[in-house]
Amino acid sequence: MWDDGNPVLVVSVSARALACAARRAGIAARAVDLFNDADTRACAEASAAVPAQGAGLDPEALLAAAQRLAPAGRGFGLVYGSGLEHCPALLERLAWGRELLGNPPEVLRAVKDPALFFSLLARLGIPYPETRLERPARAEGWLVKRVGGAGGGHVHFLDAGVLEREDCYFQRHLEGRALSVLFLADGRAARIVGYSEQWQAAVAATDQRFLYGGAVALEELPPGSADDLEEVVQALVQAVGLRGLCNLDFVLDDDGLFHVLELNPRPSATLELHDGEGGLFRRHVQACRGHLPAELQSPAGIRGYVVLYAQRPLRVPTAARWPVWVADRPVAGTAIGTGQPVCTVCAEAPDGATVRRLLEARQRRLEEEMTLWRRTA
Repeated sequence: MWDDGNPVLVVSVSARALACAARRAGIAARAVDLFNDADTRACAEASAAVPAQGAGLDPEALLAAAQRLAPAGRGFGLVYGSGLEHCPALLERLAWGRELLGNPPEVLRAVKDPALFFSLLARLGIPYPETRLERPARAEGWLVKRVGGAGGGHVHFLDAGVLEREDCYFQRHLEGRALSVLFLADGRAARIVGYSEQWQAAVAATDQRFLYGGAVALEELPPGSADDLEEVVQALVQAVGLRGLCNLDFVLDDDGLFHVLELNPRPSATLELHDGEGGLFRRHVQACRGHLPAELQSPAGIRGYVVLYAQRPLRVPTAARWPVWVADRPVAGTAIGTGQPVCTVCAEAPDGATVRRLLEARQRRLEEEMTLWRRTA
């Protein structure tokens, strides 16, 4: 059994947000991810990078790094983020000898298997886009998605030139705002933490039109939508037994009607938008153990961030100067390929419109700086 006298192992494609959330909550973290950037190293007690494989982390490298940093059977806890959605069996191996502070492999399998998840939505009467496991006869208006994919890079418009993989499914493309609700669950009930709006990144040299570009916290949803979404969240928690921080992605149209896209049964990067009291990581642990807070404190302002991707190959120079509003800073000498993330641009202001303006200005400033990196790379 883990207690906060021991560190917790955090594993994700990018573990920085989880490691920093643990630190804000007064919990030591040891982190494994793809990047081991400067911020992760600063937030974590110890950290390591492992190579990518397919949709996530190289399994054997991940298990070896986890054993070095947080040996099994030594009282370490485990919190996971993105990168394990497609391989519940790997999560099971990773959790052996560590207390899993999150949803178990069987829950991950149930909500990331499209046949199981969308059948569940249908039984519960929860709206979702038309979804099929077989390729539609006509490609127009359809998306193809990889099972267990994350980050949006696996989503494409279906057309005659797209060759689907065995591990994919098909979904109608719906117009509307891409929103997300972050919530805490104890296996029986849930508390809404907050809502956010997401957007796609633009990387000119790639075909990744749905690549995750960032998010901003929402001050409110249209009248009635929040109540309806809370009912959906409660129904899913009771049906699946969700625990800890989870998030539900959905599309909201101009009439205020929503359609659920996916459920992520683990903490998402948007936790930073809502961590008002610096204790969401600890709240996650408590919820996993069956204890929900009576209330949650929201940040004083509205927060947002943009994920900045490389438009062409570059190498981070030794003399790179990072503004205080940049997170996920790569270490000097890091080579970054086209379409790969460089860093995260952050902003906070009294309202969402000001946050967006700040993010746009800061993104432009950093992109201008990065043109000099390319010349000296």
